[in-house]
Amino acid sequence: MNSATNSVLENVPVALGPISADVIVPGSKSIANRALVCAALAEGTSVITHMAPGDDTEALRECLTALGITMRDGHDGLEITGSGGILHGGVTISARLAGTTSRFMIAVSALADSPVIVTGEEALRARPFEPLYTALQSLGAHIVSLDSTNSLPVEVSRSTLRGGRVSIRGDVSSQFLSALMLIGPLLEGGLTLEVTSPLISLPYVSMTAAVMQSFGIAGIEIDTERIVIPVGTYQAQRYAIEPDASSASYPLAAVAICGGMIKIPGLKTPAIQGDIGFLNILRAMGVDVVADVDGVVVRSFGALKGVQLDLRDMSDLVPTVAALAVFADTPTEITGVGFIRLKESDRIGDLVRGLQALGCDSSESADGLLINPVPIAALKGVRLATHHDHRLAMAWSLIALRVPGISIENPEVVSKSWPQWWAVRHLMVLSTSPTNSGQ
Repeated sequence: MNSATNSVLENVPVALGPISADVIVPGSKSIANRALVCAALAEGTSVITHMAPGDDTEALRECLTALGITMRDGHDGLEITGSGGILHGGVTISARLAGTTSRFMIAVSALADSPVIVTGEEALRARPFEPLYTALQSLGAHIVSLDSTNSLPVEVSRSTLRGGRVSIRGDVSSQFLSALMLIGPLLEGGLTLEVTSPLISLPYVSMTAAVMQSFGIAGIEIDTERIVIPVGTYQAQRYAIEPDASSASYPLAAVAICGGMIKIPGLKTPAIQGDIGFLNILRAMGVDVVADVDGVVVRSFGALKGVQLDLRDMSDLVPTVAALAVFADTPTEITGVGFIRLKESDRIGDLVRGLQALGCDSSESADGLLINPVPIAALKGVRLATHHDHRLAMAWSLIALRVPGISIENPEVVSKSWPQWWAVRHLMVLSTSPTNSGQ
């Protein structure tokens, strides 16, 4: 999505009653990004099925193609001819607005045979990169921040890149750790990451290890203070991506807010995505959840209960839980997520300011937010900014299911992870129409 877009979705339609729908959720963006890198570094041709759509995944595909990786859409999935770890530089690549893509490609570019410049759009260039730069430099890579602020754009070259031990903070972004993990098997001697501060978003690190293992890297060791990546060779695979648990939270939350029933085919437990824990959050808020081999079914007919949650390991769910909390009958407090101020938006401050504009009793703290219940009649339709953040846009769209008159700026920002979200939301709203009752 072009960050210069200035469109507005006026008067987002409200639901007229309980929802009744089946929703197909796209493949996990987080798993797709990891599988793309593993397949690109593998020997042989991999086939990835249920590939995630969206700007972030497209940006990663473009970056890998620029480094010499061949991809094509086959009849049963995306076919990727791996490089065996031999990449060709001498190019400039753009991660657009994608934090994960930028961090992964900075590390991957250190494997290339000549320098690579990694850049992105303005909002991405403001996000933190220094811990990753410092780690790669300590491993022998040549890293030059082209505007001297330890942000993007950055020139990366292999120089004397090698394996070994490297210290890195764990409380800024787990993407730094995952980026280094992905190139670790190809470094002489392997890689040991000494984590020098509390490790946030541990499920994403575990997800990285799980995808690497699926592509042939065995023996990865993970704890809260150390990650060990042995030397290994990625092997081409046929790999199916799970439905995106983070994206699934939006239609699941919609039925919790409006009542009714919704089914997400293919979303199963256990999953390698930490955000599958959203099902337990729904249960804690009073929603009926059934997960079986066919998928997840959620039914909601009563009032929602507020919750107290430390979401450091499921931080992408903060806007979704906040949207649910607006309609709960007791307070909700979210803690442990101060680091999400450095996401696409200030995902605490921007979220709270939007909630306050709606008339919610909401306040922020250094590491989270508090939402106290108010009568739904006290909420008012206002124009809400998305701040380049797909998760804010979708959270606002959930609140708009029961609050008339809400308008949302730059609604197309959802293309980052779920380009079809507005069409899916439209079908859910249609399912609440009296003319569709019984269907």
